[in-house]
Amino acid sequence: MSDQLMVAAPLLRYDNLSISFGSGRREKFAVKNLNLEIGVGERVALVGESGSGKTLSALAPLRLLPEGAKVEGKLIWTPVSAKQTQLTPSFTPESTDLLTLSEPAIREIRGRDIAMIFQEPMTALNPLFTIGNQIVEAVLVHEPLTSKAECIEKAIALLRKTGIPEPERRFYSYPHQLSGGQRQRAMIAMALACKPRLLIADEPTTALDVSLRMQILELLIELQAEAKSDQGMSILLITHDLNLVRHFAERVAVLNQGKLMECGPTQQVFEHPENSYTEALVNSEPVRELLPVMPLAPVLLSTDNLHVSYPGSKSGNPLQLLSFFKKPPRHTVLKKVQFELRQGQTIGVIGESGSGKTTLGMAILGLLGDSAAEVGGAVNVLGNDWQVLDSAARRSLRSSLQVIFQDPFGSLSPRMTVLQIVSEGLDVHFPNLSASEREGRVLDMLKEVGLDRSALQRYPHEFSGGQRQRIAIARALVLRPQILVLDEPTSALDVSIQKQVLALLTELQKKYNLAYLMISHDLAVIRAMSHQIMVLKEGKVVEFGETEALIAHPKQAYTKQLFTAAEMT
Repeated sequence: MSDQLMVAAPLLRYDNLSISFGSGRREKFAVKNLNLEIGVGERVALVGESGSGKTLSALAPLRLLPEGAKVEGKLIWTPVSAKQTQLTPSFTPESTDLLTLSEPAIREIRGRDIAMIFQEPMTALNPLFTIGNQIVEAVLVHEPLTSKAECIEKAIALLRKTGIPEPERRFYSYPHQLSGGQRQRAMIAMALACKPRLLIADEPTTALDVSLRMQILELLIELQAEAKSDQGMSILLITHDLNLVRHFAERVAVLNQGKLMECGPTQQVFEHPENSYTEALVNSEPVRELLPVMPLAPVLLSTDNLHVSYPGSKSGNPLQLLSFFKKPPRHTVLKKVQFELRQGQTIGVIGESGSGKTTLGMAILGLLGDSAAEVGGAVNVLGNDWQVLDSAARRSLRSSLQVIFQDPFGSLSPRMTVLQIVSEGLDVHFPNLSASEREGRVLDMLKEVGLDRSALQRYPHEFSGGQRQRIAIARALVLRPQILVLDEPTSALDVSIQKQVLALLTELQKKYNLAYLMISHDLAVIRAMSHQIMVLKEGKVVEFGETEALIAHPKQAYTKQLFTAAEMT
């Protein structure tokens, strides 16, 4: 797209947009005088550190800002088609300031003209409705004359197009029955249901493995190409994945503390950044600084023939009621997994979305026992067979085996202060500590992760994503565990904060001789943090070996494909 076309009729223009919270001396600007244009059919990326104002800038056009946000400036929406602009360059379209529209008027635009893919699918999807019904609902709201059967067919087609396996079966799945990557793809399907003019994608590939990232990028580009002959679809991408930006965006805008630092063609910004902040951001890469594992280091965690299965869900055409009366076979998601994790060692687990990575972590933690899952095989924790221990014995071991979850916001109670969150485990495992002793331990651990006393009485929503993850790390380490399961600990963080958190985890491992089981779809993170790599596919371990050797010489075609995709995104 030429500059002349973009300037002549931008689809969306941020005109001195400012977003602040509080008033008087306590007023804090999250976004300050943002000026940015998104042209018809253009792909623009918005990047910056956690807390820089990216997501608030994305929420503003849909008027979905948090309560208490004060907005100044304009958001000029000009719904001109690509065809009109190309055929009649002098055409002057009607423009609307989205900030002045009534609530009914903005609801007409949400989902139909401007759609959004949210960063945290588990909190954005309704847990009480199936994935299929939520997509159907999105279509019926804006296309009420469409029949239910047509909506179902459209929903299944979108699920298939976004790469969800067995879309007819997944149509009936609830959000909690999908992996993180599958939930994200379902959200993408929902956002695309009404063919929006502007797609705002807030970390759309955060929970996806590298091969699926490529699929989603190709899908978005394909859909954009399909719409180009008619009205065109523009994409505003918010992401911390700079490799993704490099391969996807035509222009990139860099935010820092709510201010626009730099904006220009992607190649120019990456190769010749004008701002020192942009240069530091572009050069942020995880650094491998691991200590070697001691030859006689004791085995802290091991599994033998570990397998997990779930009840099967309905399959076939959802319009055929006969499928409701058949009991489907159980679905096996983990098959005969075995490994040994030693003191001071990190084993990285990598594989496509739905390969069983998170299920492996939850099975080891013993967090599948109350669900419909059937767990078989052995899990040995510090010399104890986890599967045969009673609840009291397990509870006593839990202080030695902790977890850091993928979604720091969803895993921290919004009703508890940081002091209450971090000290909760101490209340259970060290009940004899006095209140002052508990607070002292909490404060010491917060300092370890880079936070200070001012955080104690604050709530999770008052912190950025990187800070919330530091709180989650403090909560796990305050119990002085020997083993940590890290389930995508940096997937929601931008590259500079990711680098800081990984450096923190490396330093803590050296200091306390911790053993990590790190689950990730990010090969760069796995390479920087892991002594060994386990590759999962459809619940099976297809390859296992020393990190550098395995990356340099993968034996399986699946592993080669995974690593090749990682280099391209």
